[in-house]
Amino acid sequence: MQELFDSIIAASSTLPEGERIGHSREGRPMTAYRFGRGACRISLIAGCHSDEPVGPRLLRHLVAYFSHLPQDSQILEDYQWWIVPHANPDGEKVNRSWYTDRDERIDLISYLRHVKRELPGDDVEFGFPRDPEDRDARPENQCIAAWWMKAGSVFHLHVSLHGMAFSGGPFFLIEPGWSSRCEELKAKSRRAVEALGYRFHDVDRQGEKGFFRLEKGFSTRPDSKAMTQYFLDRQDEVTASKFRPSSMETICSLGGDPLTLVTEMPLFLLPKVGEVLGPPDPEAERWKNRIEKWKVHLRSEPSEADPVMEEALRQGLVAMPVRDHMQLQWDFIVAGLEQVQR
Repeated sequence: MQELFDSIIAASSTLPEGERIGHSREGRPMTAYRFGRGACRISLIAGCHSDEPVGPRLLRHLVAYFSHLPQDSQILEDYQWWIVPHANPDGEKVNRSWYTDRDERIDLISYLRHVKRELPGDDVEFGFPRDPEDRDARPENQCIAAWWMKAGSVFHLHVSLHGMAFSGGPFFLIEPGWSSRCEELKAKSRRAVEALGYRFHDVDRQGEKGFFRLEKGFSTRPDSKAMTQYFLDRQDEVTASKFRPSSMETICSLGGDPLTLVTEMPLFLLPKVGEVLGPPDPEAERWKNRIEKWKVHLRSEPSEADPVMEEALRQGLVAMPVRDHMQLQWDFIVAGLEQVQR
């Protein structure tokens, strides 16, 4: 599979013409791609959160790679690929000031100065229609859901590629109904992380927002009902009312028994975070306060970047190589494929 990944990454990240399935809230085109004719149907989506650029970059390479394959290629004979490289083109436009598709690593200073993220309840991941009559959902979500319906059958695997800004390492989320059936998937992902020299992000949120810890580096995926309850418990009924089904829940609503997965890859790696199983994690809290201080400083004094960078390096913060980020996302997709075919 390493040779396949190398070929995918060697492909252009410039998208070929795809299927225009709708438009964003600000009128930008929503583009999706279908490849292959196999019995195993796979959905891949990225960019649901506007400040997570590496998943869309991987899917753009993958689309370019598939678009140049001969139609009789085994990967197209065996599988049917439904791909939305970027579910949030408006958010991408807002965040393009701090990254490019050529970056080997994300620049910390640019990120802290310019990053923007939607508020809870206004992100694309948890914005899919509650039912076919839900016309108040974001247009991005409405058109993606309608496109999935065109499959006319169930999906076997759905992977939503996400990222974290700062963490101790990679983190993988699994469909709750599959959590006891994924030992091989977890083993393969564990080996992939260790082969690249990383340690896992680890936290035990005890069901908060739907996150139940399975083992180090693995949790169940979040759930819209649990998200809603989280904000209701905090007397924030306005935010709670905004949550709709996720891409994972929407795929499950189409029937069958799909394995849904979420990747959470960090842009920046933090030493010592996760050594104490939180929350609370004292080291994570120290980093959170430190990073917020840097962000405020850089946005009020944009010319004074050197002290922030010097402190970050001194404290051991490093940017995760984008290629490793994409490698682990692809390895997780492949492990998922192998799991549903067992």
